[in-house]
Amino acid sequence: MKYNLRLINFLFFFVTVSYIANGQAKITASEIGGHIGFLASDSLKGRKPGTSESKIAAQYICDEFSQAGLKKLGKDGFQYFEIKSGLKIGENTLSIDGFQVEFQKDFTVLPYSESANINSNVVFAGYGFDIQNDKINWNDYQGLDVKGKWVLILRGHPELDQRSSPFEALASDRAKVLTAKDKGAAGVVFVSAVKLDEKDELVPLKMGRADVKCGLPVLQVSREVANRIMAKSTKSIEELEKKLNEKRQPLSFDCNSIISAKTEIDFQMVKTQNVVALLEGNDPKLKNEYIIVGAHYDHLGYGGKDSGSRMPDTVAVHNGADDNASGVAGMIEMAEYLASVKKKLKRSILFIAFDAEEEGLLGSQYFANNPLIDIKQVKAMLNFDMIGRLNEETKELSIGGTGTSAEWENILNTFQQKSDMKFAYSKEGYGPSDHASFYSINIPVLFFTSGVHNDYHTPNDDAQFINSKGEEKISTLGAQIVFQLSTQKENLTFQEAGPKTRTGGREGMKVKLDIMPNFASSDNNGVRVDGVTKDGIAFKAGILKGDFIIGINGEKILNIYDYMNRLKKYKPGDRVSIDVLRGTENKVFIVDL
Repeated sequence: MKYNLRLINFLFFFVTVSYIANGQAKITASEIGGHIGFLASDSLKGRKPGTSESKIAAQYICDEFSQAGLKKLGKDGFQYFEIKSGLKIGENTLSIDGFQVEFQKDFTVLPYSESANINSNVVFAGYGFDIQNDKINWNDYQGLDVKGKWVLILRGHPELDQRSSPFEALASDRAKVLTAKDKGAAGVVFVSAVKLDEKDELVPLKMGRADVKCGLPVLQVSREVANRIMAKSTKSIEELEKKLNEKRQPLSFDCNSIISAKTEIDFQMVKTQNVVALLEGNDPKLKNEYIIVGAHYDHLGYGGKDSGSRMPDTVAVHNGADDNASGVAGMIEMAEYLASVKKKLKRSILFIAFDAEEEGLLGSQYFANNPLIDIKQVKAMLNFDMIGRLNEETKELSIGGTGTSAEWENILNTFQQKSDMKFAYSKEGYGPSDHASFYSINIPVLFFTSGVHNDYHTPNDDAQFINSKGEEKISTLGAQIVFQLSTQKENLTFQEAGPKTRTGGREGMKVKLDIMPNFASSDNNGVRVDGVTKDGIAFKAGILKGDFIIGINGEKILNIYDYMNRLKKYKPGDRVSIDVLRGTENKVFIVDL
């Protein structure tokens, strides 16, 4: 049976190549370069989702699809959806027993706070813990009536100076808010412990990627304001923190003060769009089945802090020529290519340019949840992300998702026989791009990429560095595979290949790379990897024993302390780039923590 299957695939390969070679349209390096030159031009300012430049890019793609003869779906080719673009700050006030304090000087509102207007008593609830497990037995709410009241809580925990504390996984601000909400509190007022932040700085008022409203108004005050709240008790935050850390038992009490606070904060929403077009098949039955070809067209705009840029201190246009104008250019060329042999197609081919991939696969997730066709009839999804930097020496093309169908590797091996590219397979269906949204709903996927490089997520990812000839090869391969999937008799057999979502622990837990770092070195030349856990995160990414980790998301790492403190900024599920020095060569790897 294996021999027959290989023979069938081999015959399909020659039929596929013959049909496409005789088609009118051709995939060319010059046209690829033209598409990338436009999409990655400075005038489009990095194609940040929701901007006017993003709309120009979307219209360009839509026009190219239309000119190729594809049918525009959605609203004239666009599928609109909303994303968070920032915070909308209204009137925020706070007074303690009638004494007014100043917004963003004495207090702030946390981004995930609800808008509210509450006048009520305030109680001090220590670190805000209610923990009963085999290591900790600590309930700051025992005997404390907090229903309908403000709760004043210390940020942090009593073991901040310990490398591995059982409190760490349970001490996040969000976890404490949830506990207060469960106890019936009206709102939460945080104050930073001295050990957490000696400078007593307010949390920056900026939106996190995964922020959602928490159900309560949440404030942070300075320690000076917190001491004013507790003035009638003659206690101070500094004193209480010291006692809590020493005694390890609750010191909660009613502050006998009234807090009157108004919070007005919400997420600023902006409309953006996927671009969706259909190349309809000709078989009366099979044309109701679909092959999806996808690539995201968004990038990081001007970059900056919290943008995902690996040069967060540099505000400049991030053109994203490889990431992912290259994938879109290849998809446009594939659409033209396949439209020229439309009469031979049996199954329909759906082309989607996704927006907001960099924000967390938002565009592809929106389509998967709100499909414009019968999603149950999608037989495969091919995703092209960063296909513009094929190395001319190694000619290695990475293809992920090969384990998501029993037939994938046999099909790919047939094409490998006639290609001068070297296919590197990865079986996992989940990965850091839009195919993950389709694998999660049991659709076989393939993920094509020529690999990550030092210009990834920096202002240096420009069109001049694109290998258009290499991308021509990859795009032609993609078109040949799609043609075969559209015309072959049998459908693919889906099978699971790894988890369907990002894996990670509970909120607040530390993240890890599954490596053994060298703790002894004091050379300030990075952190040497002394061991890599087999099948762990670093292992799957390609990090090797002997590598030196010199950066995370573009932020430098000189020593083990830098390494640990950088990792503390992230939570399970975050996607980061890891800068590695291997011998004299700089490499970049993308991992989901």
